[in-house]
Amino acid sequence: MPYPSPKKKIRTQFYHSLIAMASSTNSNEIIHDFPPFFKAFKDGHIERYMTHDHFPAGLDPNTGIQSKDVVISPETGLSARIYTPKINGPDQKLPLLVHYHGGGFCAGSPYETVLHKFIISLISQANVVVITVDYRLAPEHPLPIAYDDSWAALQWIATHSNHQGPEPWLNEYVDFGRVFLAGESAGANITHYVAVRAGATGLAGLKIVGLIIIHPFFGDKERDEMYKFLCPTSSGCDDDPKLNPAVDPDLSSLGCSKVLVCVAEKDWLKDRGVTYCEILGKSGWGGSVELLESKGEDHCFHLFNADGENFRPLMKKFVDFILRD
Repeated sequence: MPYPSPKKKIRTQFYHSLIAMASSTNSNEIIHDFPPFFKAFKDGHIERYMTHDHFPAGLDPNTGIQSKDVVISPETGLSARIYTPKINGPDQKLPLLVHYHGGGFCAGSPYETVLHKFIISLISQANVVVITVDYRLAPEHPLPIAYDDSWAALQWIATHSNHQGPEPWLNEYVDFGRVFLAGESAGANITHYVAVRAGATGLAGLKIVGLIIIHPFFGDKERDEMYKFLCPTSSGCDDDPKLNPAVDPDLSSLGCSKVLVCVAEKDWLKDRGVTYCEILGKSGWGGSVELLESKGEDHCFHLFNADGENFRPLMKKFVDFILRD
């Protein structure tokens, strides 16, 4: 076979270069853009707008609070960070707060500096053990994986109620008759879901006393396009029980006796938090619900403005809610 002429060879190389460029351009086409969270490309890769730091676990020298990271499921990579206050004796049993972080189901982690500081502040005042769950993030792990991970984490925690579970801090320091669930934004949505599932299906070994629902994300009548993308099996509308508690047939089984709902005056999700309170009140659930509004504040200000005048009243409310019988 004769070799191609130099001119033909150059034309062939140029032609293939154009194909490669077109292919590259096509693969880099943005098909979904959801600022400030992420953008999705035609070739399937995701680029996030936000980056998150990683605060190392260990001893906090100012408070004596200790933290460590644990693996809940080696098979899935589900993990968590556990915090304990300074323990005064081997027989001391403390309330447990299980926390689910926010971030639109697609961002955030238990290891961020802002969350670490908030947890340290809460423990310093409430004297509780805290475990904050590192559920897998969408869209790489499509919803409902985050919900399933969060439920699996609570089930794992419950295995320690006989004080023979795999994590010594839970075995030694936790009063499983005083468990609280808490979360902000998407984490508040997850908190609600886990509590309903615990009440509807039963979870032996622990008693969920209350929920702290902070600036919750729930759905609306209009389709939430990002949620729909993150959860392909969902309509993205308020006919989905995960987005609209009012259509959940298990809502009245909510597995706790009290709920604190926190909203912020300038938060675009404020009305959904208020509506959530109203839904609980009409559901037939027998517990009590309390609404707290922070004036002049925006979404999740407690994480980003801990020096503001509204942080202390909010934190005091959290502490009183946990310590009050």
